[in-house]
Amino acid sequence: MALHIEERDEAGTLKAIYVASNTSTTSSSSSSSSSPPNKGKNEGSRIDIIVGVGVGDASASPTNALLLSILQESTGRIATILFADRLGTALEPECKMYRLAADVFNDAAMVLDCLSPALPRGPRVLLLSSSSVLRALCGVAAGSSKASLSAHFAKWGNLGELNAVRGMCYVGLRGVSLPASDAETERLESRNGHFVAGSVVVSYVSSPSATWCCLMLLLSIHLAMNRAAVRAVRMRSLNRQRANLVFSTFLDQNKVLTPKEVSLQERIFERDGVLRWRGSGAFAAAKIGLPLWHLLASLAPAHEMTGSIRDGEAKVMRLVSLYRDEEFLVWYNAPQRLGQITLKEGAGAKSQLKAWTLLLWIAHRHRTADATSAGFEPKLDLHRTALEELTSRWLECLDRMETAGWDLGTASLETTPGSRVRLQAEADG
Repeated sequence: MALHIEERDEAGTLKAIYVASNTSTTSSSSSSSSSPPNKGKNEGSRIDIIVGVGVGDASASPTNALLLSILQESTGRIATILFADRLGTALEPECKMYRLAADVFNDAAMVLDCLSPALPRGPRVLLLSSSSVLRALCGVAAGSSKASLSAHFAKWGNLGELNAVRGMCYVGLRGVSLPASDAETERLESRNGHFVAGSVVVSYVSSPSATWCCLMLLLSIHLAMNRAAVRAVRMRSLNRQRANLVFSTFLDQNKVLTPKEVSLQERIFERDGVLRWRGSGAFAAAKIGLPLWHLLASLAPAHEMTGSIRDGEAKVMRLVSLYRDEEFLVWYNAPQRLGQITLKEGAGAKSQLKAWTLLLWIAHRHRTADATSAGFEPKLDLHRTALEELTSRWLECLDRMETAGWDLGTASLETTPGSRVRLQAEADG
């Protein structure tokens, strides 16, 4: 009997075919991506911007200013494309982190703009281009996180009504409230800010030292207020960090945390894929939605030229047999402290949560049992025992989590485009 495994990406495109025979486990790839690798603050910044592009400089020319503008615009557009391509999948699961990161990017861009007049022309161009890149990153992060947070607050599916209410601008005009769009509201707020900054702040703040002190004070207040606002959001979907907190507490104390309790414990900025037990220090890492060859390489060494895994057929078959009733394959590489999850075709949100919970449970038991040097059989037995224990409590866990208010229908664990595999048993000819 031979095992035939097809791996496809999220679009359904065939990426690789794996065949487990009695001699070796090989893989053939239809694309190179599936083969193993070889190893008042705005006002100050606006004034500095126009000074930086040459206003007040007799040696400056309109051509230089135009070229600088084109360079800034081009670098900003390129950064937008690259950032969206690299982190587009992670923006929704980590919307709280990227909402605050957008403010950090924007404020950092302001600081760079204010620094630009003090530098020579060459470094000044580099600095202004960097500022444009940061503003582009701010636009992508803010736009995506705004959409995710809007969907979070639309508890009854009333996203259109929510956006309409958010865009309401109440202008006191003889007791009448006038509605306005989001863009009009932002323009009104910007004009009010410019009026206050131009009439009050700029009138009294003229020296460079006073300008920098005022700028840093306003930026600090801005970031502190946005940090408090982000921490107040109680997300109901389970990303990697929240899954660590909820499931480790359930497995350790048989208690299900509520979204409010988790929001008080979670970090806004968290390293991607780290495993923590009840908010403790990171003790391992995990990846979900990986191509199958990542997991196979952990079971047995692969041939450098062909990618064939020699002497790994029995291990692969036993691992597949262990997870025959599940929609995933899980293996924890103890020496590297790295957990790997390969999802089968059709794996839903609850199956992904179970796979992540199982990996967290196995990694924690490896740490407490100090089994990093154990052979394949002891590790497989540990995987089997953990799977049986988790399966016996899984339905109870899901029921209690739904009662606590968690959204179990949204898959928020994958932060990169993932792959899916289809397993087929074939009779030997």
